[in-house]
Amino acid sequence: MTVYLNQLGLVCALGNDPASVRRAMSAGDRGGLVITDHWHPGHPGPLGQVRGELPGIPAALADYACRNNQLLLAALAPLRDELARLARGVPRERIGVVLGTSTSGIDQGERAMACWRREQPAPADYHYRQQLLGSGADFLARHLDVRGPALTLSTACSSSGRALASARALLRNGLCDLVIAGGADSLCHLTVQGFRSLGAVSDRLCNPFSVNRDGINIGEGAALFLMSREPGPVALTGVGASSDAHHISAPDPHGAGASAAMNAALADADRDAGEIDYLNLHGTATPQNDAMEARAVRRVFPEGVPASATKALTGHCLGAAAALEAGLCWLVLSDPTCPLPPHCNDGQLDPALPALNLVAAGGGAANARRCLSNAFAFGGNNLSLLLETTP
Repeated sequence: MTVYLNQLGLVCALGNDPASVRRAMSAGDRGGLVITDHWHPGHPGPLGQVRGELPGIPAALADYACRNNQLLLAALAPLRDELARLARGVPRERIGVVLGTSTSGIDQGERAMACWRREQPAPADYHYRQQLLGSGADFLARHLDVRGPALTLSTACSSSGRALASARALLRNGLCDLVIAGGADSLCHLTVQGFRSLGAVSDRLCNPFSVNRDGINIGEGAALFLMSREPGPVALTGVGASSDAHHISAPDPHGAGASAAMNAALADADRDAGEIDYLNLHGTATPQNDAMEARAVRRVFPEGVPASATKALTGHCLGAAAALEAGLCWLVLSDPTCPLPPHCNDGQLDPALPALNLVAAGGGAANARRCLSNAFAFGGNNLSLLLETTP
């Protein structure tokens, strides 16, 4: 049974709607990665920040007011017309919400904790619901008045990709007729300082697959898909998952789990590696991850495949990254004039890594039909998603 990605909404450092994201992505615009020390005073570095004013949380749902849920509302806006059309006649109990995140509204909790440390009461607008991992799915379900399954997955940086896979399962198993699926993550002290404490953050623009790569740029964003069995412009045809169980934060250096996830997605879609037109690399720009992924890609695609690491444009949006990067693939697949996302770094590729077919800036129309997108997370939570255009 085919499950379709009928519509996309997204917001990230590239822009606040699909059209602006597409333009900035196509141009390889890294202007959304802004040098700041707001989240870690005294340690400035690039962060992929969402700019501009975000939608306000409705007063009736004030207990859910946090930036994460504002990002979700912004990503929801482009879905509303198609949602109204597809939801016509569908019982509310048959419409689900499945999201992935790693932060939820932790920023609100951090502010409350700062008050408590000063022996002051928490801010008047603080509520524990803001920081629950399941807050986003609960918020969207209540906001849209839908009563199907509403759940959140948190598997680090593959979270929102797992949400898309779970949404597909709900539709295939007849548990839902329509699912809003994706994820959101917002900047907060926990992630910015936490990743810095791991030695995983770069103080300059990140350099995926460069000999000079030295860490990630953290970002924020949200991406939501409207998923159904109703034919749409793009289908989710392949899902491949694996678990390294190698280390809590380091990948299996040989990339065995990454290869298994990519091969599983190809097998699920009944496709060969040679049929893939573009690969969105996980590409964090950390020494170990890029080395592992380069080896894995060479094994799965011995003849090569056009590829790029778009975290150099958006920052690493953690739990939202997998859905966001699937969204960039959706933009390429749904518009034959859209070029492939360029691979951006300092131009000094690491000669110790297997050579990849990295997309150069300024390429023409891609006219791609099939894209694979990788998400490799802490704990070895590996995921690959295969998206295809529909006839």
